[in-house]
Amino acid sequence: MGSNLDNLDDREYYARRAKRKKRMMIERKRRMRRRMIIRLCICLIPLLVIVISISAAISAHREKKELERQQAEALETTVVQEEVAEEEPVEELPVYEFISNEDTKSIYSENVISSHAILVDESTDIIVASKGAKERINPASMTKVLTLLVAAEHVTEEQMDDTFTMTIDITDYSYVNDCSNVGFVVDEKIPVKDLFYGTILPSGGDAAVGLATYVAGSHEAFVGLMNEKLEELGLSDTAHFTNCVGLYDENHYCTLYDMAIIMKAAMENEFCREVLSTKCYTTTPTTEHPEGIIISNWFLRRIEDKDTDGEVIGAKTGFVAQSGSCAVSYQMAENGTPYICATAGSTSSWRCIYDHVEIYTNYVPGIE
Repeated sequence: MGSNLDNLDDREYYARRAKRKKRMMIERKRRMRRRMIIRLCICLIPLLVIVISISAAISAHREKKELERQQAEALETTVVQEEVAEEEPVEELPVYEFISNEDTKSIYSENVISSHAILVDESTDIIVASKGAKERINPASMTKVLTLLVAAEHVTEEQMDDTFTMTIDITDYSYVNDCSNVGFVVDEKIPVKDLFYGTILPSGGDAAVGLATYVAGSHEAFVGLMNEKLEELGLSDTAHFTNCVGLYDENHYCTLYDMAIIMKAAMENEFCREVLSTKCYTTTPTTEHPEGIIISNWFLRRIEDKDTDGEVIGAKTGFVAQSGSCAVSYQMAENGTPYICATAGSTSSWRCIYDHVEIYTNYVPGIE
């Protein structure tokens, strides 16, 4: 009995010893794994630092290259822009200004009936003589000189052969406002070029509004372009237009000084100069007018046999009751000097012509 107990105790002892030994082995293995992990981390940290450093260096290099590329592109763009600027200089708009000097005369001749007048040496922009030239007037159909100029600047040579179909709204507008007319009829297809000549030679309201509508889409939109042109010419402080025809309106005004500026700008435009200088023109034949319509610039035709000591080569007249008969003309004197004369407040179209004759013959320097 005692021997069996001893054997049992021995077995328990050895079993506990084996378990303890097993636990010790497991703990030893855990410690070894921890030491291996620590050693591995110690080895990997420098490697990781190296990798990060290399990545940072590569990224910095790439950023540097990208910055250099952008700087190079910016420099190239600047050089190209400078070259373009050198090759294509910005076109400066002409500045128009007429000035008086000690030789400028006052127009006091009893043979000049017009209440307002100005004579300008167009080659020097010197005001030779004037009276009331900077007082506000209604320019009447002299307005159409600006209508002509604005339209000419918006219509290309190729568009001159386009056609515009006359509308009842335009013919009614012209009729109701008692405008002069070319005689175009509703639905007539009119070449754009004929609208230019019809605006100036017979002072056609139908042609002027038709031209305005063709250019800008509506009469109102075209008037906006006219006022923009006045601003471009430096006249917006003293001139403002409400229509392209010259109908009287309190807000439709300018001075004769302004009108002389407008005439100068128009005569510098080759096509405008051609239209303003034409004495007689026949419109293109249409179904409604198989032989065309013969139109004339009566100011030029009536003044051509008058002695003005030169040749009047361009003109536009006008009339409203509030301003009387008025006109702006362009003469080439016998000595080759160009002059612009503008008058307003005369008693008739013929009297207006004689006022221009009187001014050209008595106030142009060197002419007695």
